[in-house]
Order: sequence, then C-alpha cells, then structure tokens
Amino acid sequence: MLDIKFVRENPEAVKENIRKKFQDEKLPLVDEVIKYDEISRKCQVEADQIRADKKKISKQIGTLMAQGKKEEAMALKAQVSDNSRIEELDQKKKEADEIVKKDMMTIPNIISPKVPIGPDDTHNVELQRFGDPVVPPYEIPYHTDIMESFDGIDLDAAHRVAGNGFYYLKGDIARLHSSVLAYARDFMIGKGFTYYIPPFMIRSAVVDGVMSFSEMDAMMYKIEGEDLYLIGTSEHSMIGSFIDEIIPESKLPQTLTSYSPCFRKEKGAHGLEERGVYRIHQFEKQEMIVVCKPEDSDEWYEKMWRFTVELFRSMDIPVRQLQCCSGDLADLKVNSCDVEAWSPRQKKYFEVGSCSTLGDAQARRLRIRVKDENGKIYLPHTLNNTVVASPRMLIALLENNYKEDGRVHIPAVLQPYMGGQEWLVPKKQ
Repeated sequence: MLDIKFVRENPEAVKENIRKKFQDEKLPLVDEVIKYDEISRKCQVEADQIRADKKKISKQIGTLMAQGKKEEAMALKAQVSDNSRIEELDQKKKEADEIVKKDMMTIPNIISPKVPIGPDDTHNVELQRFGDPVVPPYEIPYHTDIMESFDGIDLDAAHRVAGNGFYYLKGDIARLHSSVLAYARDFMIGKGFTYYIPPFMIRSAVVDGVMSFSEMDAMMYKIEGEDLYLIGTSEHSMIGSFIDEIIPESKLPQTLTSYSPCFRKEKGAHGLEERGVYRIHQFEKQEMIVVCKPEDSDEWYEKMWRFTVELFRSMDIPVRQLQCCSGDLADLKVNSCDVEAWSPRQKKYFEVGSCSTLGDAQARRLRIRVKDENGKIYLPHTLNNTVVASPRMLIALLENNYKEDGRVHIPAVLQPYMGGQEWLVPKKQ
C-alpha cells in the first residue's frame, strides 16, 4: 500500500505505474482516492473547528454562570449540546476513509526502475546462469516414474483420500524430501538467520497486510466459521509476527528463516508438466524473511536470491536467475526474480524459488514501525525468498542426478541427512 501523501502529490506517477503493470482498469481509483481523501480532510477540519468553538463556548458558559447570567448561559449551553453536525461530519468522514482504504489496498505498489515492462511472465528476462545445463545421452523418465521406481510415491492413495493435487511420499523419497528441508534449514542458520516454526494459520488482518485481494482469492484456504486462513507460505505468518510492533533500529536487520507446510488453491492437472508433484495443493518450504532499513533493502535482495543459487549449486543443480516483468509482479512487490532449476528431461528451466522486495507496503498495512536512536519513527522494508520448496525441489534433484541404470546419486551435502547413503537404488524396473 502506498503512502496517501505520495498519491496526493504524485497522481500521474501512480497512474503511469498502473499502466506499466497493465492494470488500466485501476486508473479511476487514483482520482477516487484523491476525491474522497479531500472530503475526509475537509470533514476533519470542520469537525475540529466545531469542537474548538464548543470548547470556547463552554468557557464562556462558566463565566456567565459566575456572573449570574443564567439565561444567557443556558442559551449557549443549548448550542454546545447540539452534536448533530459533528456526528454528520464524523459519519461522512468514516465513509470517505473506507473508500480511500479500499482503493489504496487495490492500487499497486510503485515498481523498481530495474523491472522490465511486459504484460505477463512470457516477458520475464533471463539475467544470468549458474552451472552448465547438461542433457545426458540417455532418456530421463518423468519425475513420478523415477519416484515410483524407488517405491517412493503413491498418488492413487492420495487421490482416494484427498483428491487431485495431493501425494503420499514414502521410503527413501520421503526421507530425501525431509533431508532437503533439513539441509536448507541448517544452510540458512549457517548464514546467520534465526530458525522459526510459525503458526500455520493466520487471521484476516494479517492476510490483508501481507498480500493483495487478488492473491488472497487465488491462493488462500479459509477455515469455515473462523477468522483463520491456512498459510500459502510461511512469509505470511512471519511478517505478520511484527504486526503493530515498534522495532528498535538497533534490532535491524531481522533475518529469519522459517519452515512450514504451505496450502494453496492451485489446480493440479493442466497438461503433462502439471501432473505429479509439480503444481499441488500442499507442499513444504523453507523460507527466508528480512526486515531492514529502507536503504539496506537492495543489498539484502541481492544477498537473498544468491543464497538460493548457492544452495542449489551445492547439490550440483544448474540454475538461472529470471527477472520478473511488471505484469508478472504481485501488487505489493517492488522487484522480484525467480530462481529456476534446469530440467534435463524437459531441456528447459523451471521455477523453484522466488525472491521479492516489497518496500514498505507490508509494513504500512501491518503498522510495523522502527524507532531510531533519536526517537524518529519510520517504516522498514520487508523482503522474502524461497530457500527451497519440496517436493518440487525433488524434481530438479532426481533429474539432475539420475543415471542410465536408474540409480540416483545423492549429493554429498545431503548424505549426512540420509544416514550416509550415497545412492538411491531402484526397487522396481
């Protein structure tokens, strides 16, 4: 959410940003915000003036009563007791403020000048690659076929129990899944981040603070009859932990890494690459979150996506950084990039993580503030990034370590979490 003062003083810049995000239907909201913000402020000024006048008259009443001028005092008292105009102004202001808030929650954040302009993800831009993508001379099976060769997945049972978009992992595949998450946890702790396991449900006030209405409708599962939503990522819960807080500047940056299951409304069957465990309703993820001074957010953005690259390269998985274009950015984001892993079976990259900086938008919505040593209050910046999301991570790991004889080599960094095991050996041919 933008600063209302910024919108008031820079309406054309806000409209141009909306055009860059290809959301022209939101252009009228800017004028509406300015109109109702002015109504609200005028109501406030008039109401304050009436209250000030009433206060002055009240003093006059006391003076008149002391002088024995009771009739004059009672006439003035009748004026003071009439609150109808104040009530009318307060109601009008409340209605105007509600319109302003609703519109401001819908107007997108100002994007970074670094963001390429384009309507959708087909206009995202590759920035750099890490590791050489290899296509072996032998065929690599689909990821669920690889898992099934180790007796490591049961989609049929999951379908019977929960429907499409769910899975049972078992045996070595389930252990490998857990090993990846444990390794990612320790990797981030090694980078100085504090490990958290957060609540997996959040209230609507937090949902409103961390994401746009359109994202909420597309992602979040609502708990019927309660003011609770299942989280789509632990970022929501972690940023929400600072709601209504004033953080001493000496405590910045806050560098947190959190594990959680994630629940999303994504559909589970849109063609070959949507089968299996690529796009699912439930998965597990290790996330990183930073709350920092505004002047430090660009530096943290660079550090964070590079941590993900470093983690994947430590498992010999080639990756690339993909800059998200304006039309592919969620409304609260200032800048965002995806980390994509190489799929030797598909001979292309696919998304395994996303790093985003949101400026002070989440802080403003959640009333997260910072107090410096001089007592000055300001809004911090918030950032988030995927360390690893599994089981999607398993697709990259299995494909890039798959051998012609059907075995899968376990990367050295994961072997301690697998009890020293170096290979997955097929149980089914």
